[in-house]
Amino acid sequence: MLPFIDLAAQQRRIKPQLDAAINNVLSHGKYIMGPEVLELENKLCDFVNAKHCITVSNGTDALVAAYMALGVGPGDAVITTPFTFFATVEAIMAVGATPVFADVDPTTFNICPNEIEHAIQKVRGDNKLNLKGICTVDLFGLCADYEAINPLAAEHGLWVLQDSAQGFGAVHQGKSAPTHGLIGTTSFFPAKPLGCYGDGGAIFTNDDQLADSLRSIRVHGKGTDKYDNVRIGQNCRLDTLQAAILLEKLEIYASELDMRRDIAHQYSEQLSILNGDLEIPLELPILPSFPERSAWAQYTIQVSNRESLMEQLKAEKIPSVIYYRTPSHLLGACASLGYRLGDFPKSESVANKVLSLPFHPYLDAPTIKVVCDAIKNKTSF
Repeated sequence: MLPFIDLAAQQRRIKPQLDAAINNVLSHGKYIMGPEVLELENKLCDFVNAKHCITVSNGTDALVAAYMALGVGPGDAVITTPFTFFATVEAIMAVGATPVFADVDPTTFNICPNEIEHAIQKVRGDNKLNLKGICTVDLFGLCADYEAINPLAAEHGLWVLQDSAQGFGAVHQGKSAPTHGLIGTTSFFPAKPLGCYGDGGAIFTNDDQLADSLRSIRVHGKGTDKYDNVRIGQNCRLDTLQAAILLEKLEIYASELDMRRDIAHQYSEQLSILNGDLEIPLELPILPSFPERSAWAQYTIQVSNRESLMEQLKAEKIPSVIYYRTPSHLLGACASLGYRLGDFPKSESVANKVLSLPFHPYLDAPTIKVVCDAIKNKTSF
């Protein structure tokens, strides 16, 4: 079976550096908030041109901490997309607030500005919840439409929280994700474009007060020290070992983003040619034009009757994955929100058609051809 994501290939590229970094942490023994943590935060800031970076234990804790710093709680509402991993929605509910969904653009998979406008009007018209902000998601590595979303948020007195768990380093309007909103988060889960060897995450902001609050929140709401607790916080620090690993991975990340872009272009070129032979053409992901850039967390097509294609690929030992089969508004955890099938038809439609193909920076041309040839052999879906 081909690997869906080949982390071993990346490890082989930098194994001596990784071994040295890990051994250095073992030698100094500062496993919690060791010097590598601050060094990583500074280098992450430099990479995306942010003023502050606060590393945390995972991408979900990053979102929850961000909402705590923003003062979001019961009675508040945050607009977000239903087509995302549940953590996006879970974090809003974890602080007692209410997620309000806005449908997606089916060509980008990201939240649609026009649908955000409709959601704002509905919440304000109902006058039951205090609408605080918008949580965007840079799904599959492609930035949401901040050119439209940020002015819309400003017009209505809302902030933007950028959930870029899949999009770290993507570029839109000359800025790198996740620096398009008041506050942005990312995940370093191993399968993410920049991943560690466990859980990890980070929060970015240019706001000094928010940054101070976040540094307090990640250590039990500490004040001058961890025994001077001035607010309710979390225990969500990034381990020093994971910081050391991420420092080595960050050194090659820019080149890996270029490799991801090139592989996406190879897929699209071959699949575009293949589309002429298919009864029902595949819908291919958007290829941003320079200097815009996706982080290409996944290469995701849309195809009718995808289960048939998945079986064909599986028979040829090629894995494929569905991100995400059920939109958040239809999950059992969101039943209390009162949404029903048909409420967000675009999200429901793409959820029924999306299929992610094997994808990672070290995927070579012959393997891409094997995948595309396997799809070609299945001429009718």
